[in-house]
Amino acid sequence: MSDNEVKPLRWTPDPNVGYSVERRPDGGLNVRFSAVTPATLKHWREFALEHLLDSDRLTRNLYDLRAIDSLSEDAVEYAIEVNNDPSVRNIRLAVVVGNDRVAQAVHQIAALTTGGVDMAVFNDMESAEAWLNRPLTLVV
Repeated sequence: MSDNEVKPLRWTPDPNVGYSVERRPDGGLNVRFSAVTPATLKHWREFALEHLLDSDRLTRNLYDLRAIDSLSEDAVEYAIEVNNDPSVRNIRLAVVVGNDRVAQAVHQIAALTTGGVDMAVFNDMESAEAWLNRPLTLVV
């Protein structure tokens, strides 16, 4: 796939889940969570793992968790699982949070991530976008 080709998103909106996904102009993903119900977590996990299967380039993803008050143990475990999946490679991931509880959970996820994810936590979109827009280098 050339840099000019955009990977198919393979995302279908579902009113029964509390997140949405859209393609970023740079080819990465914007993922916005409005809820972290068990159904949402299951759906997201399946989407994320499937999306990683044909990952073939350096990618910038932004997760917007500002509408979330806290992350459950299941949410943390799923995120750690996805971040450590063998198909994860060369992803820069900015996570925007709205409170300290969620920030602490995301820092826990980052600390337990051993794969190819360069992850940072932010309190505002502008800082997250500035960090994402730095030149990409291999995350090894």
